Amino acid sequence: MEKDAYVMELDDGILHVKDLDFFYHQHQALFAISFAMPRHQVTALIGPSGCGKSTFLRCLNRMNDNVPQARVLGSIRLNDLEINQETLDVISLRRRVGMVFQKPTPFPKSIYENVAYGLRILGVRRRGEIDAAVETSLRKAALWDEVKDKLQQSALALSGGQHQRLCIARAIAMEPEIILMDEPCSALDPRATKKIEELITTLREQYTIVIVTHNMQQAARISDCAAFLYEGKLVEYNRTDIMFTAPRIRATEDYITGRFG
Repeated sequence: MEKDAYVMELDDGILHVKDLDFFYHQHQALFAISFAMPRHQVTALIGPSGCGKSTFLRCLNRMNDNVPQARVLGSIRLNDLEINQETLDVISLRRRVGMVFQKPTPFPKSIYENVAYGLRILGVRRRGEIDAAVETSLRKAALWDEVKDKLQQSALALSGGQHQRLCIARAIAMEPEIILMDEPCSALDPRATKKIEELITTLREQYTIVIVTHNMQQAARISDCAAFLYEGKLVEYNRTDIMFTAPRIRATEDYITGRFG
């Protein structure tokens, strides 16, 4: 008899999820999800639309706190920090766990101020410190060479792919440990998508990345581990190369090969 789920064991994880349930009012969206994500690697969350991928991603930095009547049960630990504790400083958490959304969201400010915004909110005032952080973040986001001579121009004038890399730079400026990405390439053309994928591959040397994607080829190209969710449940979690060539669960194989989803 085939097992209902398979979860790879991980010794040295940065994020440990245990028995995570999530409810939108009376509707349960996630069911008893448990697995650990490795540090300095890319974990892809895959599965059909409505399976709970984005809901799960938003649990990792408490973005679901903004949803009326949302309720979460279970444990999420970032190293030794319990994310779901009521007394947690959520702003501090989101500095450690940054997020890049599906649709690029540049502020109607200059390129410079887009990256500096979070630092100013945190109380950084020294111009030299902000200048250094802006340049470093834009370099890490592979955008510096394209914008270094127009930092005071409106960020809204950039292309869609540049907008997304700017949003990544804005997240990097906060010096996070983890970067969450919710379908960061879905609104981009193939050329811009390629740049974002190359950037993700580079960033994992310094950051842990968790990405939601519907693109199976993208998941295979850029992720080290993959988690397949279906109807709010974790079906399989394993190294990407194993999952895409020899999945342990039949439902995973059916989804990856396009038999459903």
